[in-house]
Amino acid sequence: MRIGELSRRTGVSPRLLRYYEAQGLLEAERGPNAYREYDETAVPTVRRIRALLDAGLSTEVIREVLPCVRDERPTFDWCEELRRLLESQLASVNARMATLDHTRRTLTTYLTQP
Repeated sequence: MRIGELSRRTGVSPRLLRYYEAQGLLEAERGPNAYREYDETAVPTVRRIRALLDAGLSTEVIREVLPCVRDERPTFDWCEELRRLLESQLASVNARMATLDHTRRTLTTYLTQP
């Protein structure tokens, strides 16, 4: 299928599909006319990418995680390296949340002063 059809079937713009390809997340063959040609596995792959992006993972992390994702929920084929990677991402999110919480409390304190 061409990029337009993949876009229609997944709801992801052609521009983003090209970006996913450039990031090494999605593969396309080139036809004789040089158009991108995607096979049927591209549809669930794009849905997996979207689910992982929605979880807040970067494309760099997704590139490492994607081979271990079984379906669109996503469900993982666990290995120690994958678990370490996701635990590291979670620790990073928790640290950012702590920083934001501190910032929120500080601003609230400032705003409650006469």
